[in-house]
Amino acid sequence: MKRLRDKVRDRTGRNRVERDIREVIADLSPLLRGWGNYFRTGTAGDKFIQADRHVAWRLKRLLVKKHGRNLHAGQADQWTRQWMHEQGLHKLSGTIRYPKAA
Repeated sequence: MKRLRDKVRDRTGRNRVERDIREVIADLSPLLRGWGNYFRTGTAGDKFIQADRHVAWRLKRLLVKKHGRNLHAGQADQWTRQWMHEQGLHKLSGTIRYPKAA
């Protein structure tokens, strides 16, 4: 989890404020997809939820920093996890696959 958080932090740092949010999401999605495919067999459901929350929180902070003083009241409330998934962010929750019995 720490390595995933570090990679997400690198891709959503202050130096990414100038980029469009769709570019940042396009950069994050392959990382999340690969991490999810590697850990999807087993009991990683709670960790997937934590990772989804962390990524959404980092992206929301990036958007707030990007808009700065021009952020209108209630504008940040529209940036939910659902909105980010509609923009193309890969969702880890619900992707657990259990191996079939032999």
